[in-house]
Amino acid sequence: MTDKKDIIKNSPLPPKIGDVVEGPIIDIDHGRVYIDIKPFGTAVIYGREYMAARDLLRHSNIGDIVEAKVVETENEDGYIEVSLREARQALVWNEALELMRNKTTIELAPKEANKGGLIMEWKGIVGFLPASQLNEEHYPKVPEGDKDRILSELKALVGQKLSVYIITADAKEQKLIFSEKKVDEEAQDASATGQEQESGSVYKVGDILEGEITGATDFGAFVKLPDGSEGLVHISEMDWALVEDPKTRFSIGEKVQVKVIEVKDNKVSLSIKALKEDPWKKAETKYKKGDVVDAVVIKHNRHGALASVEEGVSGLVHVSEFESAEDLKEKLKLGSSHKFVITMFDPKQHKMTLSYKKD
Repeated sequence: MTDKKDIIKNSPLPPKIGDVVEGPIIDIDHGRVYIDIKPFGTAVIYGREYMAARDLLRHSNIGDIVEAKVVETENEDGYIEVSLREARQALVWNEALELMRNKTTIELAPKEANKGGLIMEWKGIVGFLPASQLNEEHYPKVPEGDKDRILSELKALVGQKLSVYIITADAKEQKLIFSEKKVDEEAQDASATGQEQESGSVYKVGDILEGEITGATDFGAFVKLPDGSEGLVHISEMDWALVEDPKTRFSIGEKVQVKVIEVKDNKVSLSIKALKEDPWKKAETKYKKGDVVDAVVIKHNRHGALASVEEGVSGLVHVSEFESAEDLKEKLKLGSSHKFVITMFDPKQHKMTLSYKKD
């Protein structure tokens, strides 16, 4: 007789948000696509996710096997909500990770240039090739580091096919970084700058350094460190307040104070906001669940609206409170101020949720 514990132990786990699932299309009806996800039930693509993938779905038929990413484990109708677009993105990021692990060379032509490096695009994902990661042939050798001449030389590489490989692929942070240097060339650079073999860096977590901005992308800014190596300040580590575009936040050549928050696989992660006072600590003494607060709407996202209670302290107003995402955007326009009720407040985790009080 089969042990009940063994049955439970060997049963497949239900899909979680972020998992990629697969199954046949069982129905296509009025802007909805239903997928059989055995043994867990039926998944659905609809609304914004259907519109985002309609070009792909236009050629789909009942019985076709599709892969989709779980965005909601159970919606109000009892279906698993999935995204075809996000699944394709997840698969592309997995491929990027595989290419990174194998140091696989790919041919890409830069799309744009800035004073810090080259903007590249691979399979729909925008990445960055820092100037410091160009090989000797392409590295801009400019007397006295004239930034305008450096930019001019980098622009000459736009449209020219380069053999590069991926050195960072982080789907969560939407961070894709390339290098043109050969693997042995990188090892020589590490040796020349006195980098330790074990950690790949002379720096340790907690070090506070002065660096120079060498480039900025949608996901962060690159900083040249005292030993000549580069670190990255991710957009989420720039300020306690919302940062929309790092490229408008910093200037090439600007001096910045940074704190080392991670050293891993030859890469140094930096923070600027870690050197500033955490506004959530002061907020902890001022607010509590149930308080009515005035807040300014600063951003819309797929979950709802982000409203700033004070500089660096904001909460999420969930879209489920409204008839639709469009209704939310109409009622909570960017820059508008409203009264909200704090429904959840966890200052240690820097989390707050708000409920809209109709004006």
